[in-house]
Amino acid sequence: MLTLAFDTATTVATCALVRDGDVLGERTTSAARVLEAAHDLLAESGLASEAISRLVVGTGPGSFTGIRIGLATARALAFVLQTPTAGITTLAALAAGSPGALPVIDARRGEVFTLLAGAPVCVKPGEVVVEKRMVCVGDGAVRYRAVLEADGVVVPPDASGAHVPHARWHAQLAETFGPAEDLQPLYLRVPDVDVPRGKTL
Repeated sequence: MLTLAFDTATTVATCALVRDGDVLGERTTSAARVLEAAHDLLAESGLASEAISRLVVGTGPGSFTGIRIGLATARALAFVLQTPTAGITTLAALAAGSPGALPVIDARRGEVFTLLAGAPVCVKPGEVVVEKRMVCVGDGAVRYRAVLEADGVVVPPDASGAHVPHARWHAQLAETFGPAEDLQPLYLRVPDVDVPRGKTL
């Protein structure tokens, strides 16, 4: 069974082609070029898009725009290819890539997305619950390295692949598939908006 998986929620988007658990290819790219990356992976494997049996997409948390691009892409592909789709959180994929590590994603505005007692939360970097020598991964861990390391946390080098939510893990974690229309994004907070002076939301 051929699975196309991708995640566009963070600065580095990822795309992977997996057949029955074997990774045929994987790319890092940008959210805007994830379809191009998928096309390249298929071409390199000598496969047509019609060979794709199912889709897996990252549902966030992360960039609002990135998440929307990912879900819109998944829904469009599912409609064209008539394939079932599954959603996997970006936090879960990061954690799967570094067993035992705590995923920390940059949420902007001086905040991060992470896990607290297994549940996704949005907190200040100094509020991340950690233990001494715990490993933290993700672009949030890189950005707030100084804050986390001051609490005794270990953050891999900036260039480490551990900070990227590789799509191969999305494919591995996906178990329940259904209509792409049922996919739900994980935002954790409302989007940033500019409210005209004198107006209220």
